[in-house]
Amino acid sequence: MSSKRVSQVTINKAVIKYVIEGLQPFSVVNLQAFKDLIQDLQPNATIMSRPTLRSSIAEATKTMKKKVIAAMREVEYIATTTDCWTARRRSFMGVTAHWLDPDSLDRRSAALACRQLKGSHTFDVLAGALNDIHAEYQIRDKIVRTTTDYGSNFIKAFHVYGAQQDENNNVTDTEEASCSGEEDEEEEGEVNFQEVTSVLDEGDGIEYHLPKHQRCACHLLNLVSTVDALKANSNETYKKVSRSSFSKCQVLWNKSARSATAAETIEDACKLQLIRPNATRWNSMFFAVETIVRIVKEQGEGAIRDVCASLKIPMLNPSELAFLAEYSATMSPVAKAIDILQAETNIQMGWLLPTLTQLKTKLDRIKPSLKFSKPLVDAIQLGLKNRFSEILEDPELIAAAILLPKFKTSWTKDEAILKKETSKELEGYLACSADHTSLLKTFPSVCKNYSPLKTPPAISGPAAAYSSTPPELSSALWVIGLSALLPPAFGMPSLTI
Repeated sequence: MSSKRVSQVTINKAVIKYVIEGLQPFSVVNLQAFKDLIQDLQPNATIMSRPTLRSSIAEATKTMKKKVIAAMREVEYIATTTDCWTARRRSFMGVTAHWLDPDSLDRRSAALACRQLKGSHTFDVLAGALNDIHAEYQIRDKIVRTTTDYGSNFIKAFHVYGAQQDENNNVTDTEEASCSGEEDEEEEGEVNFQEVTSVLDEGDGIEYHLPKHQRCACHLLNLVSTVDALKANSNETYKKVSRSSFSKCQVLWNKSARSATAAETIEDACKLQLIRPNATRWNSMFFAVETIVRIVKEQGEGAIRDVCASLKIPMLNPSELAFLAEYSATMSPVAKAIDILQAETNIQMGWLLPTLTQLKTKLDRIKPSLKFSKPLVDAIQLGLKNRFSEILEDPELIAAAILLPKFKTSWTKDEAILKKETSKELEGYLACSADHTSLLKTFPSVCKNYSPLKTPPAISGPAAAYSSTPPELSSALWVIGLSALLPPAFGMPSLTI
């Protein structure tokens, strides 16, 4: 049997791909075992040196960057997301870009940067770094929104340098001028001196150019499930049973995490390992409680009782177990909503309102059957109302949801939305049973008004049925990144939370 001969170019590409995608150090090519592996597969192959590998990856980076810039040059609208973090005493900023393929309307994404930041994460440092990255990829004038979390440094950066502040700044300047007119005349002959350094240090919002700001809905929903949920403790009965239940669970989680023997005891008796809550991971408390509830359901209360006896820790009583089951049932739709919005690919703005609407419906449905956790439902519903009330009434978000063929109007029963006057073409789109994105190509006027391929100068035609304000976000209806897309099986009207 003849062996297949592979060219040196192909081998070099395979090594580069292995190092990049496997996050391997450049020194891997110096390992004798790696050299033996390549030589065994291709005896005549030459193993590139570490300097050659480094330069090859640098060249590949330049090539890929040119391709990304070329791809984004062909589209009119782009959305970006950014975050910053600290790891091993070093700070980093990551930026991703998202846009729609003009022909297929499929989402395209690219990682633009993972860049180290020097010094503190102050608002001006973040603004400068983000502005430089946008300029580097020649997309500053194409970005419709940049999505970030609720960090005060990001919020201030966009407040000071964001595009939405231009009009407000002009109004402020006008007001100041009109209020100070008489004083200027009286003091015309006076000369005031001021330190040059103080003038240069004042931020006027023009040295950086940032796009409009989109705060992350997932982060907001996580605040509802953590901060707002704690307000249920204002009910003394709930507070008593929740604290006793969670304190016993915490002892169990601590034992499992700190002792290998305890972890083995739990796995032998429960056939599962416990999950320990982590404050930095969304939904971690829910998953930790859900695991205990699952053990009770599958293995019976006896399994938990035996574990507690073996580890000599307090046993959860029937009322506490019932509370944990209710807590899991209550938080399950919240956790699923967060997972929907933070998935990895292809979500659009239009997923937000249907997801929130389904979440509210599910909470209303389960509340009557609860014995202990009604205050928790009330706290979550109040949090949703306080944090999302304006979002739920945003005409652009409503239009974004209707434009998604998976949803159309199936997500809402609001007569104010359903009975809006519509054009014949929009009525035809809403009546169509197809749920694939390419459906929009069948209705050119709908696609023209709502897709990011073209932003009309004013709302007209089908768009006027759902918004009475200028379409500042109509270019972003499809591309603002909240996170990612549900699997196809979860499409409306079969979307369940």
